[in-house]
Amino acid sequence: MKAIVYERYGAPDVLQIQEVQTPTPKANQILVQVRATTVTAADWRMRKAEPFPARLYNGLFRPKRFNILGMELAGDVVAVGQDVTRFKVGDAVFGSAELTFGAYAEYICLPENGVVAQKPENISYEEAAASAFGGLGALHYFLHKAKLQPGQKTLVYGASGATGTYAVQLARYYGAQVTGVCSESNFELVKSLGAEQVIDYTKEDFTTREERYDFIFDAVGKTSPSASRKVLAPGGIFATIVKGGGSTKERANDFLFLRDRLAAGDVRAVIDRQYPMEQIVEAHRYVDQGHKKGNVVILIGEAE
Repeated sequence: MKAIVYERYGAPDVLQIQEVQTPTPKANQILVQVRATTVTAADWRMRKAEPFPARLYNGLFRPKRFNILGMELAGDVVAVGQDVTRFKVGDAVFGSAELTFGAYAEYICLPENGVVAQKPENISYEEAAASAFGGLGALHYFLHKAKLQPGQKTLVYGASGATGTYAVQLARYYGAQVTGVCSESNFELVKSLGAEQVIDYTKEDFTTREERYDFIFDAVGKTSPSASRKVLAPGGIFATIVKGGGSTKERANDFLFLRDRLAAGDVRAVIDRQYPMEQIVEAHRYVDQGHKKGNVVILIGEAE
């Protein structure tokens, strides 16, 4: 099979298409023919080996634990292990390979009890692929931490990114009054997702406002926790995506909830650009610029 392989850390051009062996599913795994994947923050950080703990995880001087990136994906089940009961050959599925990565390939094996589910019929492979990373990243905090009540005030910093676009929609889903923080060029997008107010971070520091918020969610890890807490309402909660969160079992359960929200149209994937597999270097270069809106999708094979 074809896969996008990297054998050293660095700029996007370390990513190269190579022929590698197609994996064989274990007893509890499914083999998925990948139709679409994405460029997540986890992918480019592992490519660059930044921050430094990435080297401790995948190899100090070069990638050793894995050399095929790609965290989230959508595709079709083409084989199942003997113990698999949740999926069958022909199922359209989507999900996350989590920290084993490997979705930058024509085929990948996933555990049936992992972060994977049947793809909703009303969304494309591209939309499905652009769901797990940002959707679960936001959902963990909104479902388990915020405990939002209708009418409460939420602020999402980094509202136009992969995680922020889902955070705005989830805040709206829970009935909150949403304020998004992003650049002015993304105002209309963020408003279309449910934000009632939008703040341009290049012109105004939201922490100097008189407004108080019940929940502040930093979707990009770039705000000051101490400063943000100045504008929290009594009993308010601050959370940042850099903390991560959720066990594999919890994330797998949350993913089923996210799938239902996608199927119902309560949330949707925001796709900035799409690139064929052969343009993976260009895709990573674009993401490295730091201005993408939502998600950048990579087409593997024939997506729809």
